[in-house]
Amino acid sequence: MSNSPLVSFTKISPSKSTRTAKIDTITIHCVVGQCSVETLGALFANASYRASSNYGVGKDGRIGMYVEEKDRSWCSSNTANDNRAVTIEVASDNFHPYAVNDAAYNALIKLVADICKRNGIKKLLWKADKSLIGQPDKQNMTVHRWFANKACPGDYLYNRMGDIAEKANKLIGGYGTDYQPVPTPSQNPQNSSTQTSTKKDVNYIVRVKIKDLNIRSGPGTQYTIRGKVIPGAYTIIQESNGTGASKWGKLKSGAGWISLDYVTKLGSAR
Repeated sequence: MSNSPLVSFTKISPSKSTRTAKIDTITIHCVVGQCSVETLGALFANASYRASSNYGVGKDGRIGMYVEEKDRSWCSSNTANDNRAVTIEVASDNFHPYAVNDAAYNALIKLVADICKRNGIKKLLWKADKSLIGQPDKQNMTVHRWFANKACPGDYLYNRMGDIAEKANKLIGGYGTDYQPVPTPSQNPQNSSTQTSTKKDVNYIVRVKIKDLNIRSGPGTQYTIRGKVIPGAYTIIQESNGTGASKWGKLKSGAGWISLDYVTKLGSAR
């Protein structure tokens, strides 16, 4: 079992065990701190801390290794998940939504793709569905919040898990026979009635009224799910019509599009 050639810093943690399962899952965490790979390595090197990850991505995009892939890290509060997953900590803000900078985000995608290619994972699958834990043929990305009462990986990364999968899959290059590119208004595979209208720039705040509203990569249900938003206030910066009479709004965070059928408009964000 090999390790990533993208690593530029190594400090093996004592907090690890022999892996007892085949790698078929990726688990992404946030560090809760804009730290370097050296700082994270020093933390995991402390035996009393009793925590580790296989890899870490620093705020500058450098990649560190703390537990080799042949071993399982102590990262996700779940032995079964850590045995099958390669775990990655990513430097982030230490406040909600625990944002990650571009250097770290882009390095994360390259690292995830490299892990998949070396371990025979042909395609990353994300459905934002906790019930699919342990079913890597349906969903092979998991998050810490599913195993413990934690916010990890923070809403910034959680809402971009679908985007991470899409971008990594392009680098992996092996999508499998079921892969279909995300439709766009100009190449919709069904018919012209499902095409979206021209997007209109706006700037207003909405309140989401339902639990777990899907975030999609484009304005319509034919686009892939990138994550979910919980009830709360969000800023919309673009509008577009979907199929039928539905209307969609683009989130200011860049996470994607949500259906405006399930929100209440609060007023202008200007």
